[in-house]
Amino acid sequence: MSLVASPDIMYRLLIQSVVDYAIYLLTPEGIVANWNPGAQRAKGYLADEIVGKHYSLFYSEAERAAGLPAHNLEQARCTGRFEEVGVRLRKDGSAFHAHVVIDAVHDDDGRLVGFAKVTRDISERHQQELELLKAKELAEQYSQEMAKLSQFLDSVIANIPASVMVQDLESQRILLANQQAERLFGVPGSSMIGQLPAQSLAPAAADYLEQQLARGARSTKGYAAETRVDTQCGPRTLRSRTLLSQHREGQADYVLFVAEDATEELAAHAQIHHMAHHDALTGLPNRTLFHERLRQALVRGDENAKLTAALCLDLDNFKNINDSLGHAFGDKLLRELGKRLRRELREHDTLARLGGDEFAIVLTGLDGRDAACNTAQRLINAICPPFQIEGHQFTVGVSIGVAIAPDDNDQAEQLLGYADMALYEAKRNGRNRYECFNVELDVAARQRRLVETDLRTALHLGQLQLHYQPVVDQQTSSVTGYEALLRWEHPTRGMVMPMDFIPIAEETGLIHELGIRALNLACQEAASWDSEQTVSVNLSPVQFKNANLVHTVALALSDSGLPARRLELEITESVLLGNSEENVRTLRALKDLGVSISLDDFGTGYSSLGYLRSFPFDRIKIDKSFVHDMCDSREAMSIIRAITDLSNSLMIKTTAEGVESEEQMRRLAAEGCSHFQGYLYGRPVPASERLKQVALLWG
Repeated sequence: MSLVASPDIMYRLLIQSVVDYAIYLLTPEGIVANWNPGAQRAKGYLADEIVGKHYSLFYSEAERAAGLPAHNLEQARCTGRFEEVGVRLRKDGSAFHAHVVIDAVHDDDGRLVGFAKVTRDISERHQQELELLKAKELAEQYSQEMAKLSQFLDSVIANIPASVMVQDLESQRILLANQQAERLFGVPGSSMIGQLPAQSLAPAAADYLEQQLARGARSTKGYAAETRVDTQCGPRTLRSRTLLSQHREGQADYVLFVAEDATEELAAHAQIHHMAHHDALTGLPNRTLFHERLRQALVRGDENAKLTAALCLDLDNFKNINDSLGHAFGDKLLRELGKRLRRELREHDTLARLGGDEFAIVLTGLDGRDAACNTAQRLINAICPPFQIEGHQFTVGVSIGVAIAPDDNDQAEQLLGYADMALYEAKRNGRNRYECFNVELDVAARQRRLVETDLRTALHLGQLQLHYQPVVDQQTSSVTGYEALLRWEHPTRGMVMPMDFIPIAEETGLIHELGIRALNLACQEAASWDSEQTVSVNLSPVQFKNANLVHTVALALSDSGLPARRLELEITESVLLGNSEENVRTLRALKDLGVSISLDDFGTGYSSLGYLRSFPFDRIKIDKSFVHDMCDSREAMSIIRAITDLSNSLMIKTTAEGVESEEQMRRLAAEGCSHFQGYLYGRPVPASERLKQVALLWG
């Protein structure tokens, strides 16, 4: 027996093996001479139904009337090939997108003996191409491969975008190998055809092919595999199919091997998976992967009787760095911070970035709680040294909350929530420190949530009201205005003071709605007073950052009809921290409305001398803590004297808060304080009792 099959046998083997292409011959007149399984699958006709008939029956009546079948054969006869992409009809009348090639076939003397026709159903690819227009890089790459595939129709073998090989089952020699197979497996300068795999291939490739071909030869259903192989193009992942194919006349058996290179596809999937589970900026695990790692750690800890810790981390004052140096600089800081934190952890611990400047850590296999606390302190110490980025040197701090499983909780979501509560406590207690969860924190958090819920109800039901405390002119002893103070009349808890609900309103964002309600109500009630007395309304730092603040104030004045000169807005020194230029612009825009601006609690926090120089405040309010201590503390008296001297030199009014005695009043007057406010002149009362209080005060 010949070691190499005849071309006719090889051709028929390949034609009968291909089911994705309709491949058949036409006589010079266009009569169908044969019909492969791919043609039956594509067009729905059995060989007995179509062989011997004119191929024009695949065209529509309109196309036949236009003479397209004859025209197409004539083009193939004149040029050697006709090729088009269009719509074709199946036996059942349904249409499909097809790529059609008609090649003219000549004998050795150049006489036309017929046509080779290859039709491919590209309906699915056509739909994919439409969808691929919307895809990104990976899909675009795939689209290009599909486009190349659609043009790769010079011959049957060259038209298959994969490595194709045929092995003689008896001799084990390779009878056919396309260009892709030669490129992947062949040795430069030698042919694989007629050779045993071990004779013409590198050892690794030969072992792979012999194994795949042998398995395909033993299975009547074929054998599929996905294997990492060392090829001439380097390590590649091949997705292969091997099947046994018998000669139609039963004279010889062959093994057909087809392999697609899936390396790029799998790499893209791996990249997508990595991106879905890691932070793009730092490369650290993201929230999704963190929760997965935490759940796994809790299971292992339970099995090994070890503790697991969840740590929540948040940078202190990171926003100031972003605001002053820009987000690009902040991003570089986050990357450097991630590196420092990672160096302090064990290999099997997980450090994740949850978003912004929030990080989280899973510590596994701990013997005691102290191990988690020691790690938290070590992380804080690691962040303390100054960072050097682009010529800038600066320091940041980190606040950390710690929760331990199973002591605190053994469920991932709850444990992380407890760590977050502990983080909140660390911030409350001064920042740049760690706190461990305890039951009291959970109770406090529940209480805050309860207050938040009740506060939303209070806003809806109108349970919030304003009380007014008089401001008295030192020279005339007359009431020149009132400070509006928010009170909450709770249906079961009674009167709730601002210190018990304003911080929660600021945390939850309710302060904006609360502030608008207070401002509108103060303007409406003051507009009803039969006097020129002013009303002052406090603005919290959170309100001041609202971009719509100026519009909100203007709208409150317009809706109430209150003249702008009668409204005074009070801000604290903490409002002025951060973006100073933006703060001054906001203050000037408010001043342009005609309202007065008062600086409240002056001297208790941050130096505001720069703001006094850059912005003309109308009033400075001396904090009641200084007034309370002035009779017993030389330091308090010195601060009051400095404030009044500064205010008088700048021609700014001063109001002393918390005045409760005649002695305090006399000393403040002697220091040049222009206005007083406190229990000596009246407690905050509802608007309905305002005039009654004044009448009692001055008889």
